[in-house]
Amino acid sequence: MRHWTLRDFIAAGGLFLATAGVVLWQNAHLVILWDLSYVLDSAARIALGQVPYRDFPFVHAPLTFLIQAAIIRLTGRVFFHHVLYAAVVGGMGTVLSWRIALHTLRGRLTAAWAVSLLLATPLTVLGIYCILPHPSYDCDCAFSILCALLLLQRLTPDAEDVSASNPSNLVHAFLAGAAIALPLFFKQNIGLPLLLVAFAAISLLLAAGLIRRTPTAPGPSVLLAVLAGAVTTLLAVGLLIHLTAGLGNYIHWTIQFAAQRRLPGLKDMLGVYAQPSLRWMLPCVAAALVLLKVPLGKARWPRLAAFVLLAAPFLWTLFTLFLYDDADERGDSLLALWPLLLILSGALTLFNLCRNLNLRTLLPVVVLVAINGTLLSQQLWGSTYAIWPLLILLIAEMIAFLATVKPRSAAPGDLQKDSILAPALAAVVAATLLVCGGPYTVSEERLSYVQLPEEPVLHAALPQLKGMATPGNFVPGFEELLRFAASNIPASDGLILLPGEDPFYFATGRVPQFPVLLFDPATDPYSPAQLLEQARAHNIHWLIVKRELQIKEDPTPQREVTMQALLRDFKPYRQLQSYDVYLRP
Repeated sequence: MRHWTLRDFIAAGGLFLATAGVVLWQNAHLVILWDLSYVLDSAARIALGQVPYRDFPFVHAPLTFLIQAAIIRLTGRVFFHHVLYAAVVGGMGTVLSWRIALHTLRGRLTAAWAVSLLLATPLTVLGIYCILPHPSYDCDCAFSILCALLLLQRLTPDAEDVSASNPSNLVHAFLAGAAIALPLFFKQNIGLPLLLVAFAAISLLLAAGLIRRTPTAPGPSVLLAVLAGAVTTLLAVGLLIHLTAGLGNYIHWTIQFAAQRRLPGLKDMLGVYAQPSLRWMLPCVAAALVLLKVPLGKARWPRLAAFVLLAAPFLWTLFTLFLYDDADERGDSLLALWPLLLILSGALTLFNLCRNLNLRTLLPVVVLVAINGTLLSQQLWGSTYAIWPLLILLIAEMIAFLATVKPRSAAPGDLQKDSILAPALAAVVAATLLVCGGPYTVSEERLSYVQLPEEPVLHAALPQLKGMATPGNFVPGFEELLRFAASNIPASDGLILLPGEDPFYFATGRVPQFPVLLFDPATDPYSPAQLLEQARAHNIHWLIVKRELQIKEDPTPQREVTMQALLRDFKPYRQLQSYDVYLRP
């Protein structure tokens, strides 16, 4: 990598501040209580010394929760501290994406610096934490993937800057390997396939003996150091888990139970690629690639036609801003670009691997696997909110490829004249993602699973909730519950909050005495009868049922049967504005 210049620092500062500003703006007018409570309440109980997987059921990998627990221990229980964390990580994610794209384009495109900055610009509104602005395992996992990709890229210096990175730096390679392993401990369905394909790719390169010690490729010792870093990290983390939570507990909850509750069927997995728009978009791209190989002559129309065909899917997405009034339809039109770009990137990656198998051509495979692993969670609509930077990296690979496509019998001078095609297409892509991504984020279409009424934004008054705000009465109602609990519920009494939508334990500092805090099919292992048994076993005195939920559909498993079971022991005690309080005599 080159040393940074003044313009690099200015560009990085602009990208960071713009992205962080969007994250802060999002938090200033909305809070998604359902997602927030799971992360912060789980982090709060970890900060108090409870061990996940051993002391309570926990279906997610631990790193996001450990980071938030560390913030609580170091800075106290203040919501705004976690907002700042999201803003900083979001801004850094955009900067990392830009630098990775720049490394991809440099040496293959004359205007690499400007084009990479152009491609990174949409991430100021579509960055890691721009859409869901609260601490999240998907977002943290995406950031860890970017860190790993950057470290791996530095093992393959670009054509313009061979001397800036030393492929024999085994310490750097070891750290790159360690970074490959970390996503597994942020999100299983993303990190596990990524780790497996990275292992397979590096092992393939070593076994085939295709990597030679050259200025542009790491040697076998470097690749072995990468594997050593990954294996060492896995062993170290595995030993730590074994000594604390128990490795068997960890595998049961994060792999077996999580797969049982959330792993989609094959039809749902392939449904991502069943977009009707592919029927015309893919032929357009295929025709454009054919036209790009037409020999250059006096007529320039084949290149112009190829540009129009390549730009057509993006221009159509731009047009839908004026065609559709509904935010849902606009969002679907933007998301429809994902399967197109994934298919094209997959085809390009296969083509590049057939031409030249090396670490650089294998990195897009890692990105593709990470994206498809993410889509296993909630498919296209629900899963892409944190991984737009990975899509940008695939787009950068495609732009770099287009910049190197040579027409048959092209003279060097003719090639220079046509070098505008790749930057021009990059400008169209960036404009589309920025212009359409802005309304997508602002409309909160991805967050339509919660109620965000067209009412004044109300801000929290309690110091521990500083920075929390959202339309409607959800924050004031939650604060009423907190005041009631402080006055009426002894700190030593155990509670069940159903369905657990609010960060109650984070806000109060109480020690959770019931194993489950969020009653959702993905996190709650108990049947209604088992829930009552657990309430008795843990000597739970209070049941607090939220009556007015922010989330649109109550996710509580078997809600009516669950309430019937619990009301055998719990009797009505008080009715608050948004909650029903029950006490076990």
